[in-house]
Amino acid sequence: MKTSFECRRRPTRGWSVALLGAGVCLVSPARSTLADQDPDTVEILAPDFYAPETSLRAYVDKALAVNPSLAESEARYRAALERVPQVDALPDPTLTFTQAIRSVETRVGPQLNSISVAQRFPWFGKLDLRGEVVMRDALAAHQAHRARQRDVVVNTKRAYYELAYADTAIAITTEEQSLLDHYASLAETRYATGQGLLQAVIKLQAETTRLMNRLDILQQQRASIEARLNTLMDQPADNDIPPLAAPLVPPAQLGMEELYALGLDHREELKASQERILKSQKAIELAQRDRWPDLVVGLSFVNVGRRSDPAGITMPPPDDGKNALSLSAGINLPLFGGKYDASIREAGETLSAERSRYAHLVNEMEFSIRDEMIRVETLHEQIRLFQTALIPQTEETLRATESAYETGQLGVLDLLDSERTLLSTRLVNARYHADLLIALANLERAVGTQFPR
Repeated sequence: MKTSFECRRRPTRGWSVALLGAGVCLVSPARSTLADQDPDTVEILAPDFYAPETSLRAYVDKALAVNPSLAESEARYRAALERVPQVDALPDPTLTFTQAIRSVETRVGPQLNSISVAQRFPWFGKLDLRGEVVMRDALAAHQAHRARQRDVVVNTKRAYYELAYADTAIAITTEEQSLLDHYASLAETRYATGQGLLQAVIKLQAETTRLMNRLDILQQQRASIEARLNTLMDQPADNDIPPLAAPLVPPAQLGMEELYALGLDHREELKASQERILKSQKAIELAQRDRWPDLVVGLSFVNVGRRSDPAGITMPPPDDGKNALSLSAGINLPLFGGKYDASIREAGETLSAERSRYAHLVNEMEFSIRDEMIRVETLHEQIRLFQTALIPQTEETLRATESAYETGQLGVLDLLDSERTLLSTRLVNARYHADLLIALANLERAVGTQFPR
């Protein structure tokens, strides 16, 4: 597999990298604005990700569908949504029943008991602000769930690529073992005909044993990675996963500035931080409105009995025993301004902290993008070097050594040294290939979306 790769220094910042294609699109990063979101339009959708292999996409899709950690984060988001109708509704009305122990005598009769209902109405806009503060929390939880989805995607990709590397390494080592078996048969034939030494046979057998031990280690590593991939898909750790072929490097155009801009627009942690900033801004407005009094409206019904005194019995008044109905209105008195000042200051400090956290997350995102870009560039150059020079050279060296050994010009040690060099070169190339794919998956996670292709 050959790839074209381009790396250029920019006077602004970073490098520009093109994989499998020329042309690099660079744009200036623009800090995204904190736009309001309509919570009714928010949906739980699987994140977009690059997966050209059908098997990889199947594994990622399954992990996204059944991973328990995603079920947890989605449930927390749904629970946060349910807090909204709890805080933006009116307080419960108060129902009061009063029974007179010593009744109050009035002109129309004694007041026996009374029933009153009172309703508190928060100052204009308070309920809406409380609802929006909680809604911003819910939207931040939504973005946290999306970030958890991203983590599941990248972890599944890493496990897939590691498993593919283990299968490739096992295949390469098995091929080398077959080659050593051929060399051992050749050495035994030469020894039997008196043209070779017993020492050569023993050394080749020892090298075969060493490769068998390497295969055992690779099989153990594969079992561990297989268990990790199974765990991500919420299935038994010992579930068999068929051997995986080495995935292709995705075609991509990677411009540092463009990736920064994509990250600002799509990185879920930044969106969650933006929601918390908006929440803090609304919390300041709410704290300021808390200074305003709330209105309390009440309705009272007083049960009045008929007069039982002699005068009332002899000459009852026109409204004798008439019940009373009254309407009341009142406000609370926010006299202790210190607590409201403290509430406003608290909300202001929280807003300052959230803005600082957003700036920190942006820095972390840009560092992650740059770090992975450097790794991608380095690995790509290493793979190109191995594929165009080192592997062909070691293969040619081994062929030449084989010919010289068959004619007796070189000994078995030279043959083993050439074989070990080729095996090491092929394994390192496979390791670099897996590391490049993992770096690209990490880069996709750092950006929060697919990079341009």
